[in-house]
Amino acid sequence: MTADVPARQVSTVMHVRCPDRLPEELYRQVLEQLAELSPVVQALPPAAALVELKGALRYHGADARRLGEILRVRTLSRLGVDVRVGIGPSITAAATASGQIDAPGGVLAIDPDQVTDWLGPLPVEALHGIGPRQAETLRDYGIHCVGLLAAVPRDTVQRLLGGRAGRTAADRARGIDPRPVVPRTLPASASVRCVFGRHVLDGAAVRAALLDLVVRLGRLLRRRDQAARALTLTLTFAGNSRWEKTRRLPQPSAHDDDLRALAYQLMDAAGLQRGRLSGLVLKGEDLIGAGRVAEQISLDGAREARLVAEAAIDRVRDKFGPGVIGPAAVFHRAS
Repeated sequence: MTADVPARQVSTVMHVRCPDRLPEELYRQVLEQLAELSPVVQALPPAAALVELKGALRYHGADARRLGEILRVRTLSRLGVDVRVGIGPSITAAATASGQIDAPGGVLAIDPDQVTDWLGPLPVEALHGIGPRQAETLRDYGIHCVGLLAAVPRDTVQRLLGGRAGRTAADRARGIDPRPVVPRTLPASASVRCVFGRHVLDGAAVRAALLDLVVRLGRLLRRRDQAARALTLTLTFAGNSRWEKTRRLPQPSAHDDDLRALAYQLMDAAGLQRGRLSGLVLKGEDLIGAGRVAEQISLDGAREARLVAEAAIDRVRDKFGPGVIGPAAVFHRAS
């Protein structure tokens, strides 16, 4: 699905949507394909990206729509990944366009002079940046399409959605979005996994396996002198179906205590009853250098003692191997 737009009028902002649940390694490879088109690529994990094509159009000798089509051919032929590409005069226009493409892929380019006319008939929830609750509020007041939102005075929208959110929504409905594409690579991550020899129903065995992953991930992060801002837990079930959820830590950490608490919350959120598990993956997301983590003054003597013990345990593992010491539940599972 492609809008027939004159090459000289096509915007330079490209928004790329990958299929849902795309493995991280494939997503990284898609980003590499984007970098071949333009050096200005902004990763939007887990499955999207922005590209600024302003300087790339002359270099490639092609209009932006053509570059979008080239990108689709490359990702399909090289990676087996079909992407949806939206092109417009701003991030909002391009991202809204990519969201209007039927799966699995396609290219939709919007003429900069026609953005407001194109946006007008779309339902308010289709406008990039409008969340479900905001859309519900707008619909309650009879604002069911982007054109009506653009026609409402900005002050009124601010009263409905709140100051900043209302101002942003009103501007974007009118095609106003001055945000630049900021080069940003995919944040570093670290993952550990466990594959069961047979399908597991025992909740205690699963919890022990998760604890083992926490210990391994914490040690990996500390050895790399990094801390995680978020954790992602992926459960694989019999039949190869998957469940995945991500939550952010209160503050970046690589300590077992913090990682364990959040990992258990993620497992509880899965609501397992009699699910037959075949594997677990625990991933530390959005990593930063440990030196950038602010040290909080703690009055919790027990926590401080555990952190001292953790450092000592790491030294033991470094000298004698990772399996010589650890939580009792992990060793019980191994036995």
